[in-house]
Amino acid sequence: MGMSFEGSCHCGKVAYTVEAELPTGAMQCNCSHCRRKGFLLAFFPAEQFTLDRGEADLQSYRFYKHKIEHRFCTTCGTQSFAIGTGPDGSQMAAINLRCVPAADLDALEIQKVDGASF
Repeated sequence: MGMSFEGSCHCGKVAYTVEAELPTGAMQCNCSHCRRKGFLLAFFPAEQFTLDRGEADLQSYRFYKHKIEHRFCTTCGTQSFAIGTGPDGSQMAAINLRCVPAADLDALEIQKVDGASF
C-alpha cells in the first residue's frame, strides 16, 4: 500500500504500525468506557495492524458483551488500541488516534456514537 502511520503508548513500550493512510475522521463514543478515557477511534482491518513491540507489556480489558479486547500498557496504563470483531464478522483493530503523534486531532471530523444506549 505504501502509506502507513505509527502509534504507541505513553512510555513507548508498546508501539504499532497501521498500513493505511492517516484517517481524517474518528468515532467518539459516549459509553461508560470510552467517555472516561476520551477515545477518538478509527477502525482498520486487523491485517493492516502490526504490533511492533510490547506484547509482553500489554494487559487486556473486556466489558459488556466482551466483543472488544481493549489492550493497555501495564507500565503507563495507556490504551492505544483494541482488537475486536466488526459487524460483518471480520477482525478489526480500533486505533486510539490520541496515541498517533502524526494525527491532527483538531482537524478530525468527529462522528459521535451513542454507545451509552447500546
